[in-house]
Amino acid sequence: MKLYFLKITLFLFSILFIGCKQNSEFVSTHKKSKSENTIQYATGLSIINHKGFSIVIVSNPWPKATKKFTYILKEKNGIVPDSLQQFTTIQVPIQSIVVTSTTHIPSLEMLGVENSLIGFPNLNYISSDKVRTQIEKGKIKELGNNSSLNTEKLIDLQPNIIVGYGLDNNNPTLDNLQKSGLKVILNGDWNETTPLGKAEWIKLFGALYCKQAESNKIFASIEKEYLAATFIAKKAKYKPSLLAGDIFEGKWYLPSGTSWGSFLFKEANANYIWQETTGTGSLSLSFETVFEKAKNADFWITSGQFSTLKAMSGANPHYNQFKAFQNKKVYSFCGKKGKTGGVLYYELGPNRPDIVLKDLVKILHPELLIGYEPFFFKKLN
Repeated sequence: MKLYFLKITLFLFSILFIGCKQNSEFVSTHKKSKSENTIQYATGLSIINHKGFSIVIVSNPWPKATKKFTYILKEKNGIVPDSLQQFTTIQVPIQSIVVTSTTHIPSLEMLGVENSLIGFPNLNYISSDKVRTQIEKGKIKELGNNSSLNTEKLIDLQPNIIVGYGLDNNNPTLDNLQKSGLKVILNGDWNETTPLGKAEWIKLFGALYCKQAESNKIFASIEKEYLAATFIAKKAKYKPSLLAGDIFEGKWYLPSGTSWGSFLFKEANANYIWQETTGTGSLSLSFETVFEKAKNADFWITSGQFSTLKAMSGANPHYNQFKAFQNKKVYSFCGKKGKTGGVLYYELGPNRPDIVLKDLVKILHPELLIGYEPFFFKKLN
């Protein structure tokens, strides 16, 4: 079980650091050109509003996806044109929902509709206090694993919508659920390539609940805080060197230079040692390669496997040869967990890149953001 948990941890660490290289002008260049599309940063989502209904297009639900998925969100008394009848129609506002990733939960909570959640696969991963209270009351049912959702329970629950995700074009579980008459919509937030692109998927939930004004306001606040943090980070007089990741099953996994994590490091005005590499996921390197290049790094952001320096050196005594380790400048996001061990960073981090960025800025440039205390990241003792 412990090995399985570590694999999940490293997988999530990689997922949160998927992305592509952008320049500092991404704010303007990534906005969609179509004025009727309400989405600005997310490249895999479009929401086009019409009187009585909205068209939702998910165009990048997994890496290198070759097809788009179109959904019609129909309001009461809305009239959908015949040309759109071929697509899945969802009556909105929805009253009940099943989501399949912890990253979906903060959107429900921010919109104040977490009580509509009635099922989730592997409840132990959920960290949200509000949702855990609902679980303890028996109002959210355990649905097994994502790869093998409990179809019978889902059919009994009859949720208005199931929000799923796919790693590729092969997801027989979701296909079978749709054949059973249940409505499924894909969420591709994890496949977005910029921090604000990931966060903007709250607008999908806003559309499902007829709360688009609320979701727009929430995202605008996140965007404002994020951009303000990037502005402050540019004031730093020194750009410290940064190492990330750690060893798992003999290999050191760390964000590639064109990943989401590397993008955030750059926005925080850090000199990430592998920022010149390419690739959309994680690098897999030997200890010797990492040590040779990063032994004198000023700071170290770990993957979240360890909660203390002693635990790190116990797992691999060579960790203490790094300057950042010796100077106690190693930081982790594993400190905040839910009642059953779920790591809050994996749940909330993609939805609140403004907080992640402010944490990094404060760690790397302690003279900035006076009075701010990092929320996710803590120094290992």
